[in-house]
Amino acid sequence: MSNSFIMWSLALLPWLTLFFMKKEDIKHWMPVALFAVVLATIIGDVGIGLGVWATRESIYPFSEMLPYFYGTMPILTMWVFQLTYKRFWLYMLTNTGLDIVFNFFILGYFLPLRGMIDFNISPFLSLPITLLHAAVIYGYQMWQDGVLISTRSLARYSIYPAAAKPLAHLAKDDEKD
Repeated sequence: MSNSFIMWSLALLPWLTLFFMKKEDIKHWMPVALFAVVLATIIGDVGIGLGVWATRESIYPFSEMLPYFYGTMPILTMWVFQLTYKRFWLYMLTNTGLDIVFNFFILGYFLPLRGMIDFNISPFLSLPITLLHAAVIYGYQMWQDGVLISTRSLARYSIYPAAAKPLAHLAKDDEKD
């Protein structure tokens, strides 16, 4: 099996699993998946800049980043949230298992063995980074769902711009509550 086939598989095949997820769930989890991609891209770019890893073989258009970041990772994020959201410890336990596989076996052994990347950091040092990444995206999803800040409290403190403030009669109803 060629390295190009493996990389294209990492980029494209996970997206096919979305056929097994409800359309509403895809809409609900897609923002956190995209946020995870942006955050992973930033972490990856910093890692490349610091010499933590170097891409030795790539596929177009992924010149420096692994296709994993744009295929497998966002889809795994959506599935993990689908199965574990609102149960933080289960979410973190699941992510710890996935991150151990990713850091120790994929980044630490498989991809360097095939000559795709050079991974110049101990998996024991990269594991806390990936776990922190998981915690940050969990917080982002909570914020997206309005758990951290409710829109009612925003309206009460007039944080909205003038055009988005509630009408006066609705604000009076809120004061009665």
